Amino acid sequence: MDTLNPQRDGGVLWGVGPAPRWGSVSPPWLVPKLNSLFASQLGEGTGYVSLFSGCGGLDLPFHLAGSHCLWANDIDRVACETFRHNIADVITSQDIREVDPTELGLGSVDLIIGGFPCQDFSVVWKRPGLDGARGSLYWEFRKFVDALKPKVFVAENVKGLLSANRGRAIQRITADFESANPGYKLFYRLYNFADYGVPQLRERVIIVGVRKDFATFFCHPEPTHGHGRLPHVTAGRALERIEATAPNNEKLPVRSRTVEILKRIGPGGNFQDIDQDDPYYVKGMISHVYRRIDPCKPAMTLIANGGGGTWGYHYPEPRPLTNRERARLQSFPDEFVFFGTHAEIRRQIGNAVPPEGAAHVAEQVLRLLKSPESVLTGSADSAHANLSFEDIEGFIAESCSTPTRP
Repeated sequence: MDTLNPQRDGGVLWGVGPAPRWGSVSPPWLVPKLNSLFASQLGEGTGYVSLFSGCGGLDLPFHLAGSHCLWANDIDRVACETFRHNIADVITSQDIREVDPTELGLGSVDLIIGGFPCQDFSVVWKRPGLDGARGSLYWEFRKFVDALKPKVFVAENVKGLLSANRGRAIQRITADFESANPGYKLFYRLYNFADYGVPQLRERVIIVGVRKDFATFFCHPEPTHGHGRLPHVTAGRALERIEATAPNNEKLPVRSRTVEILKRIGPGGNFQDIDQDDPYYVKGMISHVYRRIDPCKPAMTLIANGGGGTWGYHYPEPRPLTNRERARLQSFPDEFVFFGTHAEIRRQIGNAVPPEGAAHVAEQVLRLLKSPESVLTGSADSAHANLSFEDIEGFIAESCSTPTRP
C-alpha cells in the first residue's frame, strides 16, 4: 500500500506522502538508537502483539529492528490509519473489551507490548487509578497476557501509576502477574526519556514482565544522556532543518492577541512570565498554558489535548508548534507520516511513547528474547535494574505532599 486517503481539516490535507520504505531513518542525529536497531535487525524472527497501539510510537523500534507485528488494536480509528501506514496493516479499531484473544488464531507469541490508557493514573489531575474507567483497561492487557502467554511483555504508563491508590495499584499489578500461570517476574523503572536522547523531559513508567519459565532477570538500560554522559538533546537541536514542505508541518493561523502574549514570554517560560497588570495577562491553571520551548534545553512534556493556550509554542517565533515539530520533540523520524485533522494528529503525538527512548528498551528486550540465558548489561544491583517498594513509597509521599498539577 503506497498511499492512504488522509482526513481533511478545513479542506487541508494533513497527512500526505507515500508510505515509508524505511530505507533510512532521519534525521540521524535525532534517532541514533533507532538507526542502530534498523541496521541490526535484532528482532528478526520475533512475533509480537501490540495493544492500545495508538499511532505506533512503542511499536516503531521493534518494527525497525525486524520484529513482525502479528495483531494490533486501538480504539482510535484515525490513529489506526497512522499505524497502518507506518507499521503494518494488521491493526483493528474496536473495543478491546469485546475481543477474545483465544479466537484470534495467533499461534506462538513472543512478546506483547502496549500502553494501557493512562489518564486515570496521570499526575496532572485527580487519579482514581485502577478504580477509574480507563484504569480498568489494565485488566484487558492482563487478559491478553493470560491467554497468549508471551515470553516477555512491555507495558508503558505515566509516573502516577507508581502512587495511584496509595501504591496499591502497582502492588496489585505485580501480584497479579507473579501469581499467574506460569507467572511473570516484573521489572519496572521510572524513565525520564530526556536521559535516553529524546529532546523532551517526559517521565514514564516502563514495566517489563518476564515469564518465569523463560528467564529470571531483566536489566533496564542505563541512561545515555545528562549527568556526566552525553549532553541532553535540546529542543533547538531537534527542530533544526525541518523542510517547509515536510509532512504534517502546516502552521496554524495565529491571532494577533496570541502573538502579543507570546512576545511577553521568554524561552522556556509560560503565562506566569506576564505581569498581572499587563493587558495581555492570562490566568492559567497548569504550567502548559502558553509554554514556549527553550532552544537550549529539552522541551517540557508535550500534552495530547486541551485548548486555552496549551498547544506548545515555538521560540523565537511567536506561534504554535507545528505537528512535525511536535513529532521531532517526541523523536519520531521524519519519514513517519501522521493522518487525521490537526487536532487528531496532535493527540496521537502527545499520547505516544517517544520511539527513540523506547528503542533503548526494545534493544534490551530483543536481546533477552534472542538469548535468555545471557547476562544483560548491568546487574540486579544496578540502580537502573528495578524499582523497589521503598522507591514507590517515596513517590506516594511526594504525591501526597505536592499539588497534582505540574
